[in-house]
Amino acid sequence: MAAGLAALLDDIAALAKLAAASVDDVSAAAGRASAKAAGVVIDDTAVTPRYVSGFTADRELPIIRRIAVGSLRNKLLFILPALLLLSQLLPWLLTPILMVGGTYLAFEGAEKLYEAVTGHGTHGAEDQRTAAPVAAQGEDVEKTMVSGAIRTDFILSAEIMVIALNEVAGEGLVSRAIILAVVAVGITVLVYGIVALIVKMDDIGLGLARTRNGAVASTGRFLVQAMPKVLAVLSTVGIVAMLWVGGHILLVGADELGWHAPYELVHHAEEAVHDVAGIGGFLGWLANTLASALVGVVVGAVVVLVMHLVPRRAGAGAGH
Repeated sequence: MAAGLAALLDDIAALAKLAAASVDDVSAAAGRASAKAAGVVIDDTAVTPRYVSGFTADRELPIIRRIAVGSLRNKLLFILPALLLLSQLLPWLLTPILMVGGTYLAFEGAEKLYEAVTGHGTHGAEDQRTAAPVAAQGEDVEKTMVSGAIRTDFILSAEIMVIALNEVAGEGLVSRAIILAVVAVGITVLVYGIVALIVKMDDIGLGLARTRNGAVASTGRFLVQAMPKVLAVLSTVGIVAMLWVGGHILLVGADELGWHAPYELVHHAEEAVHDVAGIGGFLGWLANTLASALVGVVVGAVVVLVMHLVPRRAGAGAGH
C-alpha cells in the first residue's frame, strides 16, 4: 500500500514537473511572439488615445474598457480560430498573409511620413466628430467612437496575431492555441493598460497641481505639460517601428518564398560590421534594422503613391 502510494506520488510529481515545464515553454514562446509584434503594439498604443479625445474625464476609462473588451473578443473569438484553422490546413499561406500585413504596416508608416512632410493629414469622419464637444454631438457618439476604435483595432490585432503565429508555427496545434491565447490576453492588457495610464496621466497631474503643494504640485504640473510631448514621441516611435517591422517582415518573407538576394545583402552588411570590437553585435542589429526600415519606406511609399496620388490625378483628369 505504501509502495503504491509512493509510486502514485512520484507520478503526480512527474506530471507536475511536466506541467511546469510546459508553462515555462508557453511563457517563453509567448514572450518571443509578443516581442516580434512590438511595432504593431506601439502603433496600437499610439492610435487608441485619440478615440477618447473630447469626452469628459468620467467617460474615458469606461470607453477604454469597452474598446479593450472588443479587442479581446476580436482576438479570441474571430482571429485566433481563423488563424489556427489556416495554419493547420493551409500553412503555406501564412508567409504571404504575413507579407500583406508587413506591406500594410509599411504603408501606414510611409503615409504618416507623407502627411508630416506635406501637411496633408487624413481627417476622417471619426476625427471630425472628436473635434466638437461631445454634448453637441448627441448621445450616440460614444457608441460610434467605440465601434470605430474596435474596427481599427481588428486590423492591428490581426497583424499582431499573424506575426505571433509565425513565431510558433512549428508548435503543435494545442500549444499554438494556448500560446496565441496568452499573447492575445497579455498584449490587450498591456496596450490598454498603457492607454488608460496615458489618457488619465494629465488628469492625475492636474489633481496633484491643484490639491498639493511643493514638489508634489510641481510634479503634477510637469505631468500636465509632458503628456502632449509623450504622445508625440510615442507617435514618432510608432512610425519608425511600423516601417522597421513591416520592412523586416517583407525581407524575411521574400527570402522564404525564394527571392534570396535582398536579405543576403542585409546579411552581408551585418557580417561586415560584426567583428568590430565591443559593438559588433549592436552594429549588426543596427544594419539589419536600418535596411528593414529602408525597405519599409520604399514599399510604403509605392503604396502611398498608388493609394493617394494616382486617384487624385485621375479625379483631376475627370474634372477636365
